[in-house]
This record gives sequence, C-alpha cells and structure tokens, in this order.
Amino acid sequence: MKKYICPMQCIEPQEKPGNCHVCGMKLIEVEDVSSESSIHISSRESSQKFATQNKHHGHRAEDFLNKFWLSLILTIPIILYSDVFQKFIGIKLPSFEGIQYLILILGSIIFFYGGFVFLVGAYRELKAKNPGMMTLIGLAISSAYVYSVFPVLFKIGHEFFWELTSLITIMLLGHYFEMKSVSSAQRALQEIEKLLPDTAEVIILNQTFTHGLPDSRSQDDFDNAEDSVNKKEEIKIIKLEEIKVGDIVLVRPGGKIPADGIVIEGKSEVNESMITGESKPVLKEVGSEVIAGTINGDGMLKIKVTKIGEETFLAGIKRLIKEAQASKSKLQVLADVFAKYLTFIAIFIGLLSFTLWLLVKKDFDFALERLVTILIIACPHALGLAVPLVAAISTSLAVHNGFLIRNRLQLEFARKIDIVLFDKTGTLTSGKFKVKKILNTSAGTNLGRQFNIRENSHNSSREGSQELTILQLAASLSQYSSHFISQGILEKAKEDGLEFLKVEDFENLPGRGVKGKIGGKLYYLGGDNLLKELGIEKPLLSEIGTIVYLIEEKNILGAIILEDEIRKESFEAVKGLHKLGIKVSMITGDKKEVAEKVSKELGIDEYFAEVLPEEKVNKVKELQKRGFKVMMVGDGINDTPALMQADVGVAIGAGTNVAIESAGIILVKNDPRDIVKIIELSRKTYQKMIENLFWATGYNIIALPLAAGILAFKGILLSPALGAIFMSLSTIIVALNALRLK
Repeated sequence: MKKYICPMQCIEPQEKPGNCHVCGMKLIEVEDVSSESSIHISSRESSQKFATQNKHHGHRAEDFLNKFWLSLILTIPIILYSDVFQKFIGIKLPSFEGIQYLILILGSIIFFYGGFVFLVGAYRELKAKNPGMMTLIGLAISSAYVYSVFPVLFKIGHEFFWELTSLITIMLLGHYFEMKSVSSAQRALQEIEKLLPDTAEVIILNQTFTHGLPDSRSQDDFDNAEDSVNKKEEIKIIKLEEIKVGDIVLVRPGGKIPADGIVIEGKSEVNESMITGESKPVLKEVGSEVIAGTINGDGMLKIKVTKIGEETFLAGIKRLIKEAQASKSKLQVLADVFAKYLTFIAIFIGLLSFTLWLLVKKDFDFALERLVTILIIACPHALGLAVPLVAAISTSLAVHNGFLIRNRLQLEFARKIDIVLFDKTGTLTSGKFKVKKILNTSAGTNLGRQFNIRENSHNSSREGSQELTILQLAASLSQYSSHFISQGILEKAKEDGLEFLKVEDFENLPGRGVKGKIGGKLYYLGGDNLLKELGIEKPLLSEIGTIVYLIEEKNILGAIILEDEIRKESFEAVKGLHKLGIKVSMITGDKKEVAEKVSKELGIDEYFAEVLPEEKVNKVKELQKRGFKVMMVGDGINDTPALMQADVGVAIGAGTNVAIESAGIILVKNDPRDIVKIIELSRKTYQKMIENLFWATGYNIIALPLAAGILAFKGILLSPALGAIFMSLSTIIVALNALRLK
C-alpha cells in the first residue's frame, strides 16, 4: 500500500499526497513504509511520536534550534582559524600543533550531528526517486565534507570546513524559523483538539425500590411509580472517550461542553466563537443544540449526548480541514513541478560549472566551491514553501472566521466570481416562516360542520371556526414533513392548542407540497406548482407572501399566508458584494410577488422565482452561458445539483450532509456576510501566493549566474556560506510575507 512520508520525518505516514504540516516540505511516495526499519520509524513509534508532537507542538522546530546552537558554538573556532577570516581582520591568531585535526573533529561533529537530518532527507528523496530540496543540500554538504577531509589527512588541496560548517549552521537556523512559521500557520487541527476537555461529568440515575421488586414484574413496571421508586442522581467523572450516545452530562459554569447534544435542563449563554466565529455568546435553553468544545457561561447545563466520535461537529471540521490540506491549488501544482525541474537544472548547471572551471582554471578547489554554491542557492525550499504556507494560513483563517474550505481550487477560483446566486429561504431570510393569515376560500361552506372532524373527534371548544379547521387539517398534513413552511404551520397550530388528526397514505411531493388521507378523504397542501399539477385555477388573492393552499380532491378549501423575515445580515452582505463589484442574484420557489418584494428591499440585481428544485441547476447553467462565473449559496438537499454545477458551491452549515458534501466551501453558521469574507480571503490568498512565488524564484535569476562565477573576472563571487544566507533569507521572507495574510 502506498504511503506518503515527510523527508524529515516530522509526521506519521499519510494516505494522501500533500505537504508536511510541520516543516512544509512535499511528502514523498513510498511503497512500504514499515520496511524502512533502519531509517523510518515503526508504525507504533510513528503514532507515539505524532501524538507527542500534537501534545507538545513545535518540538521538531526546537530540535533544529538546539542543533543550531551547538553547531554555532563549534563553528566559531573553525571560522576564527580560517585563512579568509584572518586575512579579513588582518590578524593571524596563534596556532598550535594539531589545529587541523581539531578543526576536522569539530567539522565532523557539525556535519554528522547538524547535517544528518539533511542527509536522511536526501536519502529518502532519492529512494523514492523524487529528488528535491534535500537532495541538493545533501549533495552540497557531502561533497564539501568529503573533499575537506583529504587536505587534512593527506595534505592535498584546500579544505572547506569553515564554508561547510557555516553553511550547515545557517541552514539549521533558516529551517528553524521556517518550521516555526509553518507550524504556527497549520495549528487549525491542533487547536481543535485542544477545544475538547479531557473528562466529562456524567449523571447516573440510581433507582431504589422502597417495597422491593416482585419476581413477576419487571423494573419497567415501577419506572413511573413515584411511591415505589426513589431516583437519586450520582455524578461520575469519566474520560472523554467513554461517553456514549444517550448519556446525560453536567456542564458547570465556565466548563467546556464535552460532546454534541441537546440541553434538557438549565439555561446559559455559550461561547461558540471558536467554532462559528460569532463573538457574541449564544443563549442555550431546554431544546437547544450544543456543540462539543464550546464554553459554557454562568449557568448550569444538563445535556443529553446525541453524537460522539466521528459523527460530531468538531470531527466534521477536522475532516474538512484535512481535505483542504490534501487538496492543491493550481499554483501549488505549478510550483511543485517547477521545484522538481529546478532540482535537475541546478545539478546540471552545477556539474557544467564545475567541469568548465576545472578545464579553464585548473583549480579543483575553486571548481568544487562553485558546484557547492550553485547547489545551495538553487535549493527550491522557498519555492516548495511559497504556496502551501499561504494555503495553510488561509485554511486557519477560514476556520476562525466561521467557514471551512473543502476544496482549495474553489477558494482560489472565488476571486474570479462575477455573480453570487443565493437560495432565498434560510440564507437571505431567517427560514422560519410564520403564519400571517388564514383564508377560507370554500365559498362560505362551514368546514367545521361539513367535515364534522373537530367537534366529533376532539370536542374542541372552538368548533365552527373555519379558519381553525383549515389550520388543523393543514397542520395534520404537515406533521410528517420537515419543510420550513410545514414547520411554520405546525408552530401556529401548537400555539392555538390544536390536536393533530390521523393521516393515512401520506406522501411528500418535492417542490410542490404534501398529500394524505384524513377521515377517508384525500387532501393536498401546497403552493402554485401543486395547483398547476392538479390543473386547478389559481384564485385571485390580494395578499403578498408565501401562500399554500388546502385542497380536497380538486377543490380549494382555504389558503394560509406565511411570511419569512429578511435577515439583517443580508443587507450588509448584498452591500458588501456590490462594493467588491459583484452582482447578486436570488433563486426561490416562492411566487414572483414575494421574490420581487425581497429583491427590492435588499437591492438584489436579479431574481428567479417559482423555480422547482430540479430547475435550480438550469438557472446556474443559464447564468454561466451568459458569461458569468457563478457562486451558488444553498442549504438543502434540493440545492445539491446547483451547488455542484456552480463554479464555486457554498453550503451553509445548518444544511443537510448531502449539500455539504457537494460544496467546496461550508459556512459554519448561516451568515450571508461570510460570502464577502470568502471572496476577500480568496483575493488576498492569491495575491500572497503570487508574491511568494516571486520572492522564491526571483533571487535565483541573479544569484545562480553569480554562483556559477559569471562575474569572477571582476572579482565578484558568492561563497557557499553566502549562498546559504541567500537561500535562508528567501525562505524566511516567504514565510514572513505569508504570515502577513493574518
């Protein structure tokens, strides 16, 4: 089975290609990771090591810093006794017998201790037949070391110990700064892990039977017998992984909520900013859903656990972050290809320069110095880091701003969007419909007495009210539907204290309504599309709003007018998009009058009304044919085809799993203003990527010819140590520029 490992062994083997989230290097493909017993850590050791890194993040960077300090201390005497340094200061330091052997020992320690990580990385790249950054560094320091040993042992040629040791020392420092930058940018997963508490307080109910439990009866017989059973609550502290669905957990003031669930007792404000980006605490009371990892306020909450493990909201966020980190932008693919070719180009130019100088100048020391300098300067470290680091920071920023990136290509494309197509209900509006008015359209017929349902079945004190009967019939049909209009009707029926009637042969009619039999008669509940399907003429009503009709067979008995309030955030979202030069469109299944009213209030450029669910994708195609690059924002299963067809699909977090899986970007909370954030982040991310590619490659245009010695006749040369400084500075500049995205 193929795995992908980090050349520097920072993380455990991965199943997908990508970049190491600790050092930023491109993962290399290997056939069988476990077989690398001498070089690679075992599966168990890998897991332990990875767990340690998650617990003590930055440990690998600290290793580089420790190696740097020791290498620096040992490098100082080597530099002090080098000919170059003594000529530069004009002072000859006192020498002693065997100084050259001391320098050999010090240089060897630095090479094997400080440079070992680069040598191992080069070995892995070559073994995977994927030469890259480590290959160049490994070749450079190995050739410099091997050649430096000969002058000391055999008194032949010139040693390169001061160049070698300063080169390794500078690269260790550069890698330390780079890894700190990468790890700080890629902490999204680690931060999510830290949100969860280590333990939870579970409430256990102990039942004591005051009169004993007869053999002929089960314990269930006493569950509701208050005089026979005393229930006592016991609080037990358990590990987080021991929580089960159905457990009742107690969350004290200021505590972290351990699992997704529903509040069954208590009232408190909960801080959800770490999940949704919403700075204001959210009030939670009985019936409210809560998310694991959020922080309780001043109240006490009892929560019934509904989701654990991979089903939790946090687990979903972690999965999406991993998918985003595994996905690549077009610029990253281009940078990876260029970095690979740059490796081969550098080796070719280095060998060519070495050969030419050896033939022209006949100076092996000088020719080798040119080779080492070229290999170091051309190292594509900054190039390999340029795009992934920006991508990592943008992913982290997205999490903290309330949206998640599943597909990085869609985030990259968001900067090109011309028009945003919003699904109206639940996105631009609250999605909570309220019954505004009930109309009796049955030509004066007394519905309550005609159907003889309410007074005979439920003995209602308000029998004879035709509007209430219409509401009761409509609510009875709605009780099996999860549609937002049905929920609005149900809420109104509950407020009026109406009882639901028995419904047989219930059937959901997507995009049209519902139907079912009540008292042996067939009833329909739906809008204009249902009237068209049944061939019923639409009645003339002066009311503006979302209208559903109650129909018996093919006779309209009544109409219910509902309205959906426009979200305050929608006004800001439309204004923000217009400020960015982006058009705003709206799509809805509501009738034209409602769509027109909402569009005028919000200042929307274009709307599509009375659109069936299966027709939404056609509207997206229509906009694309007109030359628009479309972002679709939806929430339901009916939006899935349109989300997939759009150039960028955005699903709101409150939507169905199907909608979320079909979208490239997910809004954790239903706030249309986040669309503006997505587009702004896309534009800034792309800008930083371009800037980093310039910094990563631009210096090579000047530095490579100088390293090859093109201006040697004018006395202008780059030493290996200076080449290392250039390479490290390029990497650090790229890292710092990427961090400016924050």
